[in-house]
Order: sequence, then structure tokens, then C-alpha cells
Amino acid sequence: MRRAATRDRSTAGALAVLGALLLTLLLTVAVPGTARAAAAGCVADAATGCLNGTIRTSDQQPAAGVVLDVEGPGGASQATTDADGRWTLAVTEAGDYTVTLDTATLPAGETLRDPSGNPRTVTVALGSSAGVLFPLGEPAAPAGGGDETAAPDPASTAPAPSDEVGAPTGSSSSGGFSWGRLAQQASSGLVFGVLLALASVGLSLIYGTTGLSNFAHGEQVTLGAIAAYVSVQLWGLPLLVAGVLAVVVGAASGWLQDAGMWHPLRKRRVGTTQQMIVTIGLSMALQYTYQFFFGGGALRIVTTNPTTVTLGPVRISTTSLWSLLLAAVVLAAVAYFLLGTRVGRATRAVSDNPALAAASGITVDRIVRLVWVLGAALAALGGVLMGLYLNATSWNMGGALLLLMFAAVTLGGLGQAFGALAGSIVIGLVVEMSNLVIPSDMRYAGALLILILVLLLRPQGILGRAERIG
Repeated sequence: MRRAATRDRSTAGALAVLGALLLTLLLTVAVPGTARAAAAGCVADAATGCLNGTIRTSDQQPAAGVVLDVEGPGGASQATTDADGRWTLAVTEAGDYTVTLDTATLPAGETLRDPSGNPRTVTVALGSSAGVLFPLGEPAAPAGGGDETAAPDPASTAPAPSDEVGAPTGSSSSGGFSWGRLAQQASSGLVFGVLLALASVGLSLIYGTTGLSNFAHGEQVTLGAIAAYVSVQLWGLPLLVAGVLAVVVGAASGWLQDAGMWHPLRKRRVGTTQQMIVTIGLSMALQYTYQFFFGGGALRIVTTNPTTVTLGPVRISTTSLWSLLLAAVVLAAVAYFLLGTRVGRATRAVSDNPALAAASGITVDRIVRLVWVLGAALAALGGVLMGLYLNATSWNMGGALLLLMFAAVTLGGLGQAFGALAGSIVIGLVVEMSNLVIPSDMRYAGALLILILVLLLRPQGILGRAERIG
């Protein structure tokens, strides 16, 4: 009876996570001001015209932080691509506008496929949108004069479709399959998965010790990235010092959250479902707080382009290599903490059975407080490294990564820290290598598919146990 009840609770908990995730995705689509709406930023009407575009690297990844200068009848303006590589600019006078891409702001190793096409001149009419493309990659011979770069958006009155200017339309958009591209995507997936694991492990520890699915965990990732941005760009601190400060800010945030919110709710015996709803509201409040203070554009932690290293068919930046090494060291330290220290073993005991742990003399509240601090600190570090990997951060970066984190935690096993690590690497590889067969904008769909299959076929995850006693 006890085994069956435990198995039912495990399945119900996993299904609750899926249901809440789907609710969050619906809110993201339905609520104005989400990532997509913010990226659009311009609605064409009788008094306004829109210039927009999407810039992607040669391997179809978003090129964030690229600066474009626009001059025309309405004066001179500047636009910057966001974390999805999209940019947009509203104009109030019709006429010819010249768009110049600042090549110094391109990601390391990237060049314009047609340097002679920079700058580009397009005609903008009020009430419509004009798209401007700047393809990146190896220089190619001119083909057809380039009229397509100034083709007006067919859905000029709706901002969302204009976001997709320049988006790949199929798996062959960047030249089809090749072993070199496979190796490049696999290396990118490994780096992305290890960085994702920093946040996922903290999320898994929080669920294991409290039973709470924290939907505001993505905002801890954003907090770390924004703290690093403020430290480097506004305060002029070295990147290493900024990273340490961001981790401290994240840890302090975790302590304050538990002391001011979650501990009182647990003390009043508020159920985990009600607490989960609170995390959804907290997530939305934090997202719009970030947007209010820092705007909806891309925030580059460092503005200099990193150098790249070529290892056979793989090209990787030195920043990504150092981030990978740092993340691996930190994850190894967390593993040692959980397996080789007394407090770590107490944490695992609380995760396995809080009542039995309390009966054996473990102070459960102290362990839970420590887990909140550790989980938030790991998320903040993950935000800093992810911001460097993506070349920019934004107010909703953590929210965009939340689905991937939950997919990794569910795949590895709810509450299993090592399972979260394994699941993150799998999710990272799936997300990056899916670009070989599906459009880049659909790469997160693979993570959602894995999440659904795991819940249907093996709710306990890779390292989870179907039956637990105690």
C-alpha cells in the first residue's frame, strides 16, 4: 500500500509539473508583453511604419547585441538585436531609409555573406513594415541583386509575423547536413547543456527538499545575468569580480525568498499546489520588474567579441571554453558536497524523507534554507555564463529557459540532482542538434516532446525510482 501510494504521488507530481508548464506557456502566448511581443516592439498604423529583421549566425543561431544604424527622413536612430537575434524600429515619416550594420558588434568569427550589401536602403511607407536582412556566413557570389532583402512584410499590421523576417524555413536553410556541422552542433549542445545544468540542479534540489515546483527559478537565472551586466557595464568592474558579485546577489535572493515567503507559508501548512501558483505570480512580477528597469532590448555583459579556437571541424569561443570549465568545476563541487560532506548527506536525507530526517535529529528548516541559497546561487552563476554564451541577456531570458530546465529535471528524475545534470546534457544536445532537421525557431519543441514522452512512459525519470519505501 505504501509503495503504491508513493508511486501515485510521484506520477501525480510529474503530471502537475506538466500541467503547470502548459499553463505557463499559454500565459506566455496570451499575455501582452511576453518575449515575442517585446521583440516585435513596433505596430504599423496610419502614423507609423516599421523596419525590422532577424540576424542569425552561419549555423543559424541568434546573433544578439548586433547594432544597426538607421538614417532617413525621420532622422538618425539605432537598433540592437535582442536575445533571439531580432530587431525592430518604428519610423514616423515615409521615405527611403539607409540601414548600416556595425560589423564590430557581430559575434566572434562571423562576417557578412555579402559585404557590398552593407549599408542597405529600403523604402518605408506609413502603415506597413519593411524587412531588412543581413545574412552571415562565408562570402558568396551575388545572386539576383538582393531585392528580397527589402521585401515588405505581408502582415504589416501584425507585429508577430514581422519577427520572423530572416528565420530559416527548413532544415536546409544553411546548406543541409554535413559531418562538420554535426560536430559543431554537438559541441554547442554539450556547452549549452552543461550551462543549463547549473540552473537545473538547483531547481531539482529545491523540488527534492520541499516538493515545490518553482516557476520563478528562471528569474533567478535572469537576476544573475543582469547583476553581471550592471557590474560590468554600469559600474565598470572586471568580469570575474562581476561574476562573483552576481552569485552573491543570487544567494542573498534565495535566502530572502525562503526567509520572507516560503518558510512562513510552510509554517502555515500551505499546500505545495498553492505555493506553486505563488511562484507563477512571482515569476511574472519579476519579469516585468526587470523589463521596467532595464527595458526590453538585449543587454550585453561584455561588448568585446571573444576570440575563437578551431578544434578540427569545431569552432568555439574562448569564453565558451572557460565557461564550460568553470561550470564543470562547480558541478563537481556540488557533487562532492552532496556525497562527501555531512551537510550534503543530510540534504539527501531530507530530500528522501523529511519526516524520517527530522526524527533522526536533522534540522529540516536549516537544510531547506541552505538549499534555497545554493539553488539560487547556482542559477545566478548559470545566468552569467549563459549570458556570455548567448552574447547577450534580456529581461525574459530565464523564462525562455524554464521549459528546458523542467524538461531536464523531469527527464533525469524529479528531485534527483545527478539526474538533472544528465537530463540537462541530453536536452542541450537535443535543442542544438535539432537544427539539423527542423527550423531553428522550433528547436525548443524537442524539449517539450521529450517532457511529454517521459511523463507518459517513465514518470520517475532516468535516475528516479518507481517505488520508494519510507
